[in-house]
Amino acid sequence: MAAFMNIIGRTRESLRKILLRGEFDEYGDENDMHCTAKLVEMLDSYSRDLYGCPESDATMNFLVDEIKVLEEAKWIGLPNFMPRIAFLTILQKKVRGIKSMPIGFVENVWDYLADVLTTVVTRHSESYYQLLMSTKRAVEVIISKKKQHSRNHVKEAIEMEMYTDYTCNSDFSEVYNRLISQRAGFVNEVLSEQQPSHVNLEGVGSIDVSSAVLDQAFDLKVRMISYWKIVQKRLIDTIALHLMLSIHNLVNTDLDKEIVHDLLSPSGGGIERLLEESPSIAGKREKLNRSVRVLRESKDTVGNIIDSIGSYGGDF
Repeated sequence: MAAFMNIIGRTRESLRKILLRGEFDEYGDENDMHCTAKLVEMLDSYSRDLYGCPESDATMNFLVDEIKVLEEAKWIGLPNFMPRIAFLTILQKKVRGIKSMPIGFVENVWDYLADVLTTVVTRHSESYYQLLMSTKRAVEVIISKKKQHSRNHVKEAIEMEMYTDYTCNSDFSEVYNRLISQRAGFVNEVLSEQQPSHVNLEGVGSIDVSSAVLDQAFDLKVRMISYWKIVQKRLIDTIALHLMLSIHNLVNTDLDKEIVHDLLSPSGGGIERLLEESPSIAGKREKLNRSVRVLRESKDTVGNIIDSIGSYGGDF
């Protein structure tokens, strides 16, 4: 039991060092074990992918989707009021386009952490076969739980972005005001080119591009550009914070509990299983037992020979 507690303690401390404090002196030559740097690298890669995806390109098909949605969202009501459904329709389309990226990111992080945990527990438990088996099973179980928890968290975050357009971040207003101030000049420049009042879009039909529609489409576009920056930051910051909290809980409480649960469960064999010999030790013991049996048989044979010699000597 003392050895068991010592191994668990050393495993936890190693994980704290490499996952929480950024110390990698135990694994200085193994770059994949420089975990805090690796996690930052993975987060940066995810951020670049998110900012560089087509949904984040504000110049692609400029105003095409906005004009189409505004035409489809017409309703009987006061003029010059933008229907909220128009903004939500475009927002939902953009969020659906990137939803696989944050899910894939958290899955990759937990796959990496599974390798890290396996390496650490193997290093500290390799001399104790039964404990090594229990810790490896515990790692598999806890990583599976954490991965599913992160998937659920990300899916919920994506769902929230799709159905509610809200932010208290002042950056939205600053970006929106800066862009909307250019609306009059943009609309005048478009109309000065003597473009027709209707444009035919393949697969959609004839779209009205009169001044009123252009005004609303431009407004809708700059609102989306301003708000999408907020969505991107939320999908990066909240996921990063969630992962760090999950890693903190994993190191400080969850892994210990899972190892103990595995040892005490009927399938784990109970704490008594720690006293069982490993296969290598059991093999050595069997060889020794065979050697002892051979020696005993040899002793008996030699004893019988000596007794026979003694009997012949007496007769002579």
